[in-house]
Amino acid sequence: MSKKLRIVPLGGLGEVGKNMMAYEYDDQIMIVDTGIMFPENDMLGIDYIIPDYKYLQDKRDKVKGIVITHGHEDHTGAIRHVFEEFPVPIYGTALTLGLIEVKLERAKLLDKSKLIEVDADDEIEIGPFKVEFCHVAHSIPDCVALGITTPAGFVIHTGDYKFDPTPVDNWPTDIAKLAEWAKRGVMVLLADSTNADKPGRTPSERVIDDAFEQVFNKAKGRILVATFASLLSRVQQVAEACESHDRKIAFVGYSMRENAKMARKLGYLDVPEELVVSLEDALKMPPSKVVLMCTGSQGEPSSIMGRLAAGTNRQFDVKEGDTIILSSTPIPGNEETVHRTINKLIRRGAEVIYDPIAKVHVSGHAGQDEMYDMLHLIKPEFVIPVHGELRHLTHHGILAQKAGIPAENIAVIENGQAVEFKDGKMKLGKRIPGGYVFVDGAGVGDVGPAVVRDREALAKDGFIFVNLRVNRGSGELLRDPEIITRGFVYQKASQELFDAVNKKIKQTVTRANGNLENDLQQVLRSFLYNETKRRPMIFVSVDES
Repeated sequence: MSKKLRIVPLGGLGEVGKNMMAYEYDDQIMIVDTGIMFPENDMLGIDYIIPDYKYLQDKRDKVKGIVITHGHEDHTGAIRHVFEEFPVPIYGTALTLGLIEVKLERAKLLDKSKLIEVDADDEIEIGPFKVEFCHVAHSIPDCVALGITTPAGFVIHTGDYKFDPTPVDNWPTDIAKLAEWAKRGVMVLLADSTNADKPGRTPSERVIDDAFEQVFNKAKGRILVATFASLLSRVQQVAEACESHDRKIAFVGYSMRENAKMARKLGYLDVPEELVVSLEDALKMPPSKVVLMCTGSQGEPSSIMGRLAAGTNRQFDVKEGDTIILSSTPIPGNEETVHRTINKLIRRGAEVIYDPIAKVHVSGHAGQDEMYDMLHLIKPEFVIPVHGELRHLTHHGILAQKAGIPAENIAVIENGQAVEFKDGKMKLGKRIPGGYVFVDGAGVGDVGPAVVRDREALAKDGFIFVNLRVNRGSGELLRDPEIITRGFVYQKASQELFDAVNKKIKQTVTRANGNLENDLQQVLRSFLYNETKRRPMIFVSVDES
C-alpha cells in the first residue's frame, strides 16, 4: 500500500466553476467542494455542468467525507448528484449547510443525509485527514479555508477568499490563524486564482453601499435587483437600502425565497419582518415603495431576469420606469448572454444599472496584491493554483515565482492531473480521464459532446428530412419524395432549389446500388453545399412495400 498523499482535481482547474477536489491517502479519500458550472454559449439546451467524478465511482467505499468551504453554487451546486453516489457525512459551517439543506430537500435526499456542522474554530478527522477551519472573507458569510494535516505534510486549501477589512458581515479574514498555520510549516498551498490577472486589491464590499444609495435616490419606480440567490451579503445590503429609503422588499423565485428564509432563520440575514412582503402584495403597492430581489444576473433563460428579458415571466413584466440593478460580474464566457439580456431589458423600457455603469458589484476574490500577501504569509514549499481558467492558473503560478517559490515547486495543472507528495517531494501522477458532465432536464450525463455538437449543427444550418417509398423488388419510387425541412430555408420561397433537390433524389434512386440512405445523404450534402454554402443535417428514411 503506497503511503503518499495524492491530490486529484475533478473540477475547477481549467474553468470558472464546478470546483471539486479529491484528497487521497492510505486508500482513503476526502472530497472538498462539489460545485456546478454554467454552460457556455454553444452548449445548447444544457442547464448546468457538474464535475466528472467517474474516477471515484469504483472507490465508493474509500470516500469517507465531503467538506464544503462555502455556500456558493460553484462549490455546492452538485451536492445532490455527488451525495447520491457517495452517501457520506457532509461537513460545513451553519450557513453552508443551510444552503445545502435547501438543495437536498428539493431533491428528496435530506432525510438520507448526515450533515455535520462545524465552525471556524473546530477541527475534525476524516480518515487519515485532520481538518481545521479558518474563517475567510468572501461575498457570502461563513466561508472557511482548510488546514489539512496529513501523514505526508500540512496542506492549506484556501477556498474563495479576499482580505476585505470591512466586509458586510464585519468578519474579516482571520489572518492570525493563517499565520499560526504558517508557523507549522506548510508543505503545499492550494489557493484561489480567479483574479490572478487583476492588479492591486479587490475593493471592499462596502463600496457598493454608495452606489446603491445613488440608485435608490434617483429611482422613481420599482427597483429590481438581480444577483445569485446565494450571494447573501448583497441581499443584506439591498435590505439595508430598502430600510433607509422606505421601501419594502420581496424575494422572487424559489431559490431566492428559500435561501433568504433559511439565512434569516439562522441569523445570517438581518432583515426586519415588517420590511418583507410577498410578491403578490408587492405588485399591488406603489412602484416607488418596493424592491424585488431576483435571480438571473447571468441572464440564464430559466431565471426571473431571463424570463423578464424574453417577456415570458408569468407573474409580472418589466414596465416603463423600472430600474434594474445587475449586481454581479459576468462569468467568463457568459458576457454575450448578459449583454443580450441587458439590451432586451432596456428595449422593454427599464433603466439597467450594471458594472461599470455604477459600482453595484465587486468581486469576492483576492486581487494580485492580496494573493502576494497570502503567499508571503503562508510561505509554502509547494503551490498548486486552483479555481480558474488556465490563464488564471498560469498567472497565479507567475505570481508565486515572483513571491520566491521556485518554478519547479509550482504545479499549474488542469482537471484530472493528479499531484503526489511523498517524502517531501512533489511529482505529477497519472492523469485520469474526465470532462464535462452535462445536466439537461432530469438527465445527468446522458447528453455528451456529440449530442451538443448535433444541437449546434441543427441550430446553425437546420435539417432536411427525406422520406421515400420504393418498390421492394424493383427499387422504383412508388410516389414523389416527401421533403421536410426546418431551420434551413423557407421551403415555399425556395421552390426552385427544392425542385432541384427532388430531381437529385430521383436520379440517385434510379442508379442506387447498395445503401440508398447513405448514397442519398452524400449526394444531397454535396449538392446543397454547392448551391447554398450551408451544411444542414440530412436524414433519409426509406419505406419498402
